Amino acid sequence: MKRVLIADDAAFMRMSLKRILDKNGFEIAGEAENGRIAVSKYKELKPDIVTMDITMPEMSGLEALKSIKEIDPEAKVVVISAMGQEVMVREAIMLGAKSFIVKPFKDDHVIKTLNKVLNIETQ
Repeated sequence: MKRVLIADDAAFMRMSLKRILDKNGFEIAGEAENGRIAVSKYKELKPDIVTMDITMPEMSGLEALKSIKEIDPEAKVVVISAMGQEVMVREAIMLGAKSFIVKPFKDDHVIKTLNKVLNIETQ
């Protein structure tokens, strides 16, 4: 079972992602409400993949992504961002994000994207 760290400052987004991932066979390794906590939990939990919001307090998703990639260059991070943040999404990809998902998202798109990044074949 693949372990996921969910980083988003909005509790309802974390709950929504947890519901989608639980239902599709992912294990929720942990949650973070800001980038600083995401980096700390990444070090502690060593998840298989991270979903990372861009706009968060204390430390942005981009800063957290950069820190996580410094800790683990092989880290698999998927950025989840609201529409209209194309510049930040491009920056995230340049910093090493493996993919991105635009909010609002569809359940099947989230699962397909994470499976693709994790190289899991879906039927």
